[in-house]
Amino acid sequence: MTIPFDFAPRLQIPLIVAPMFLVSNPKMAVASCRSGVIGSFPAHCTRTREVFAQWLDETEDALRTAEDAGENPAPFAVNLVVHPSNARYEGDLALVEQHRVPIVLTSKGAPTDVFQRIHDYGGVAFHDVASARHAEKAVDAGADALIAVAGGAGGHCGTLNPFALVSEIKAVTDKPIILAGGLTCGRDVLAAEALGAAMVYMGTRFIATQESNAPDEYQNCMVAGSATDIFLSAALDGAPANWYAPSLVKAGIDLEELAMTKPGAIVTSDGQSKQRYKGIWSAGHGIGATKEVLPVETLCRQLIEEYANARKDFATALG
Repeated sequence: MTIPFDFAPRLQIPLIVAPMFLVSNPKMAVASCRSGVIGSFPAHCTRTREVFAQWLDETEDALRTAEDAGENPAPFAVNLVVHPSNARYEGDLALVEQHRVPIVLTSKGAPTDVFQRIHDYGGVAFHDVASARHAEKAVDAGADALIAVAGGAGGHCGTLNPFALVSEIKAVTDKPIILAGGLTCGRDVLAAEALGAAMVYMGTRFIATQESNAPDEYQNCMVAGSATDIFLSAALDGAPANWYAPSLVKAGIDLEELAMTKPGAIVTSDGQSKQRYKGIWSAGHGIGATKEVLPVETLCRQLIEEYANARKDFATALG
């Protein structure tokens, strides 16, 4: 599917590096953008609104310097939680407007006024969905594209098979789809396009990069891990999420007990229990593709090459 946005010629591959809490940062986003991939970070990754403003300044300055040097970087994106439970919601949105962030990745709610405000300054809004009903609501509110979060995504995730999810979304809207969940290589990007997606999200693969904010132990576990190490639970905050099981075990968690814990039970328990979960890590089913810690530029170049080769191989197979 063709990417129906004016930034399409600036992409080397139809890929967004997913915004990851306590992992993403401006350095990672800029390295991705300079490689022809959309880089991103969550607004809530910063401790305060002032730090978020600094991150926006840093990202814009670095990309402007790249452009002045003759480069044509991809645009960057910011993830914004657009739900009343987010106390920083209004202030962060005001900064997004002030900086005219080109792509806003919205999640947890789909208020019409947010999309209108993004459109008013010329930005586009891509919204997280995990079902056809979520997609209908987002489209009605004015989202420009839908991030189909399928089963296998790292952190908070959907539970549906990507084939079923994309098919159901396409049955209710013709808005562009960005597929998320377990994608790890250039061949996967092409497969998502064949499925009907315009672009893809990739997060777990970028945890083990030199620019990542993930600590060394976390990155090393991504290199050593496999899909069978991923454990799905909604116990922490009521929403399904994929966690790296060995980090749960290291924290003294009984996985069988956790599997039987009702959604949201942890956040309503005592402070000691919440502290127990402080050091756990999230990852998606694509963890097994990570074989070493790489610079973001190197990883992006590898993905772009894999994607080009997959296109050639597929064309040959069809021929």
